[in-house]
Amino acid sequence: MFEEGQLYAPVTREGDDVTVHLAADHPGVADPQYRERRNAIAAAALDWHLGDPLPLIDYTDDEHHVWQVVCRELKAKHERLAPQVVVDAGEQLRLPADYIPQLDEVNDLLAPHTGFRYQPAAGLVPLAEFYGSLADGAFWSTQYTRHASLPLYTPEPDIIHEVVGHATTLASPRLAAIYRAAGGAARRCTAPGALEFISKVFWFSLEFGVLRERGAPKAYGAGLLSSYGEIEEFVNADLRPLDISSMGTVTYDITHYQPVLFCGDSLDHVEDVVGGFFECVDDALVEQLTALVPTR
Repeated sequence: MFEEGQLYAPVTREGDDVTVHLAADHPGVADPQYRERRNAIAAAALDWHLGDPLPLIDYTDDEHHVWQVVCRELKAKHERLAPQVVVDAGEQLRLPADYIPQLDEVNDLLAPHTGFRYQPAAGLVPLAEFYGSLADGAFWSTQYTRHASLPLYTPEPDIIHEVVGHATTLASPRLAAIYRAAGGAARRCTAPGALEFISKVFWFSLEFGVLRERGAPKAYGAGLLSSYGEIEEFVNADLRPLDISSMGTVTYDITHYQPVLFCGDSLDHVEDVVGGFFECVDDALVEQLTALVPTR
């Protein structure tokens, strides 16, 4: 399975029973209440269909507390380590810091800025569906929270990653345009290898992208913006120049901080290189770019 699929715990359904299969080392694997909670939230997403009201999750005090802790810690880090476009987008979005917003509320906050909207995912969404939906301004999002015992760590994308990370960048018209372009790229490309290539470029840009601002590296990728630890450590990674061939073919390990990241010279540079790639890529171009990478 492609690496990105390993980010999500598998979800299965047998009749009315929905089960989220947590890994043996997941912080919540031995907590029956947490597991039951995860199953119920996944079931709500699986029961949802396009056009239905979005599921409303009755978050607990513990879950709201996790959100509060992470938002407080990340706010200060964004001010130091994120580029101005992200800081400005966060200030304009005005996500609540004292409670977990429902997806409907996130949509209302995003509407006047870029029109992006969230829809619920139980876990992994197939690549073509996830990326293709971006072209329509739709972002698939989980609604569960990380385990309360480790509020500053999650082994998988939870609602803090999806909203604090992605909604903050989706509130920026310039970054949202790159998301939409990625969606258009996924719609144009039909070869499985091409779609994987696009998803890796997305990973090293909108998930783990870095750019320079006033000479200093700044994190604009949602994976960095939502990670309490990695946002402090990304400057120690091997920060390589933007290179689409490398971004689309490099192998990475999702279980560790990324040792290799790709850094734009500026936001303009990211728009030109990454956004430009998403705007024009097709199956033939991916084949050409892949051929440029030396075989080992």
